Amino acid sequence: MDIGTATTENELHWYALKVYFHRQAALIADLTEHGTEYFSPAKVIPSLLFVRCSLEYIKQFAAEHWQQSRVYREPGSRKPSAIPDREMEVFRFVVTAGEQGLTLLGDDRPEYHQGDRVRVTDGPFKGAEGHIKRIKKDRRVVVAIGGVVAVAITYIHPKFLEKVAEEETPTLLNAIR
Repeated sequence: MDIGTATTENELHWYALKVYFHRQAALIADLTEHGTEYFSPAKVIPSLLFVRCSLEYIKQFAAEHWQQSRVYREPGSRKPSAIPDREMEVFRFVVTAGEQGLTLLGDDRPEYHQGDRVRVTDGPFKGAEGHIKRIKKDRRVVVAIGGVVAVAITYIHPKFLEKVAEEETPTLLNAIR
């Protein structure tokens, strides 16, 4: 199922917001007041905020907070881009597991996905999945949320990596066990 085009108004999905300079606290206060789930990777990426809500809610939120943020949209469309739960699960795990071992690559671009898809089998990033990319002469695992952001995990020895088929998508909790 293509999550970006099959959402209904009431289904809950993750959406990404580009937050303008020093505006995240006000947005989080509003989300908290309404009991809306959010994830803030502020220590690593202060200009990014993720919100789990319905399509209707994110449209209303974006309209009310247009001076503080903008919602990431599907390419060539005005529709907010829903982030698959699996991508969000892996991204949250990686960003919270080892902030010192991450390199922010900025907006996710196709060139970050040139290598094999792998899973980390041991260490602090065990269970994380991404693509291999050579950065500054090191092989790194890049974890991305399509069209929003990509981060590179610090060097991981090849013996702690295993190839993963593109269609294989076990939950992170099962991969960690």
